[in-house]
Amino acid sequence: MSRALIEYESLFCSNADYMAELEAAACRVIRSGWYVLGQEVSAFETEFASYVGSKHCIGVANGLDALILSIEALDLPKGSDILVASNTYIATILAIVRTGHKPVLVEPELTTFNMDAALLPQAITANTRAICVTHLFGKTCRMDSIGAFARENGLRVVEDCAQSHGARLGTQRTGTFGDAGCFSFYPTKNLGAVGDAGAVVTNDDALADRLRHTRNYGSKQKYVNRYIGVNSRLDELQAALLRVKLRHLDAMTAHKRALAEVYFSDLPEWVAKPVRSSDEFDVFHVYGIRHPQREALRKHLLDHGVKTEVHYPIAPHRQQAMEGILSGSYPIAEELCGTELSLPISVGHQAADVEQVARIVGRFGAAIGS
Repeated sequence: MSRALIEYESLFCSNADYMAELEAAACRVIRSGWYVLGQEVSAFETEFASYVGSKHCIGVANGLDALILSIEALDLPKGSDILVASNTYIATILAIVRTGHKPVLVEPELTTFNMDAALLPQAITANTRAICVTHLFGKTCRMDSIGAFARENGLRVVEDCAQSHGARLGTQRTGTFGDAGCFSFYPTKNLGAVGDAGAVVTNDDALADRLRHTRNYGSKQKYVNRYIGVNSRLDELQAALLRVKLRHLDAMTAHKRALAEVYFSDLPEWVAKPVRSSDEFDVFHVYGIRHPQREALRKHLLDHGVKTEVHYPIAPHRQQAMEGILSGSYPIAEELCGTELSLPISVGHQAADVEQVARIVGRFGAAIGS
């Protein structure tokens, strides 16, 4: 087997263009002597809220905490049913379980990987109180249809935006359609920190106030605890680094969209490519193709020096951790888990890289007679 020439992603390469700014920001924080809930966090919260188009942003330690704290802050009756995609990353489901509620799985659209709004009516129960949507791969869920369904049925909406920084439906960015938008800034995200970090955006004043308490032991005033809280604070260093990356986010998105255009143009037609809609602005956190011989294709790419990923190989209802929690048959989730392959599409890649990947994919088709 040849040595990999094209990594799926190199975080060093992805950050290389911003290294001087990142180093300066880190030094600024270290020299300030203030490392938790200071000016950098406040500034990032203001800047990110403005970018997303939301009234409030509350920095937290990671994306899972953003989900847990947001669902908890809705004050739903314990044991409520919450509708969630059957193929989401398990963090979305863990948050529902951790807050004492029941995840009810809704199948996605095979072509978009996102929750199928047409299936919501058959999933709702007398105990349903909320929908937790995940904008997978940088593509916005159809929040027009999902939002209308939620309003008609009096349901709260939490958005998992871990993969959709800057994505839009029409002119509206993800995170602003529901009661709360939850973001992860894990290093591989389109807006990635240098470690774990997360945030919640909301237009609800009361929800924002509660989140600012609960992320910090239930306190906004030292030694005065209003809620049963946790320690989940976005630290000053990560906030400062995120402020640097946020200034470049639109340029990074444009770069990834340009790489996606190469794939759309150069990949063979026998590959199931992502679908696009004219009113959706996709940010391509992942460029996921589908093929029934996914594992053979993945091996072919690796043998020719290209690393890939699978998002995700095991459906949530098949995970050992979900035994006794999730049950039922979810054939679309299973098919996506068995056929999806994520191709390299990071800020550290260039057009020549993805052109080479597309050529190698094409040679696989010739080998199997596609």
